[in-house]
Amino acid sequence: MNTVERFSNRVANYVKYRPGYPAEMMAYFRDRLGLTAASVVADIGSGTGLSTRPFLEAGCTVYGVEPNAAMRAAAEEFLAGLTNFNSIDGTSAATTLPDASCDLIVAAQAFHWFEPESTRREFKRILKPGGRVALIWNERQTTTTAFLREYDQLLLKYGRDYAEVRHEQVNEEVLAAFFLTDFQRQTFANQQVFDFDGLKGRMLSSSYMPDENDPVFGPMIKELEALFAKHAESGRIKVFYDTNVFVCQL
Repeated sequence: MNTVERFSNRVANYVKYRPGYPAEMMAYFRDRLGLTAASVVADIGSGTGLSTRPFLEAGCTVYGVEPNAAMRAAAEEFLAGLTNFNSIDGTSAATTLPDASCDLIVAAQAFHWFEPESTRREFKRILKPGGRVALIWNERQTTTTAFLREYDQLLLKYGRDYAEVRHEQVNEEVLAAFFLTDFQRQTFANQQVFDFDGLKGRMLSSSYMPDENDPVFGPMIKELEALFAKHAESGRIKVFYDTNVFVCQL
């Protein structure tokens, strides 16, 4: 599937059920990386605006660069009440932003869709001297609870290309080849708490999962219902994440 369009029918679930980013991550950007309200940030692959919002709330000017029209429209609605947001139809290799215009480039849940070489050239072009790149992922824990272990097995069973496209395929060797210089890694705790509808929506926000038109959709949802019933406490289930941030100066 075309990587630009594979989320087009996932937008509603993506907006409602994808995790945000912990306050500790933004404190790291402020206290350790010097982010201020005067910073200009490019959020590449900004999607529905989940990663854009905390930088806007910090007072930054943010360019949300997103090639998928449906996701870009969702971000424009989601962020409508916030100033300093600029919605851009562009890609990681062709952002349309001016040379040396950005203090910080972030890519959250997105870098694994990029073509590395052309992206690196574009990032170097739009960064100010001394500017930084931060690649961010909310990585769902897969082994820390019985539920998360069984949930991951369900995704492997039904996900069309889950094993191939999951962002965990981007390891530190891949990142080193992209950055071509030393980089820092910081990890922050994150979690979501769902009822069944929330868990279902979270699962269906992933582009690799079958949708309602797929013949395996019914059996898949029945297995998810059984899994939820087995592990939920007081009608809720917890999903734990490591929010990993990889930062360097290009």
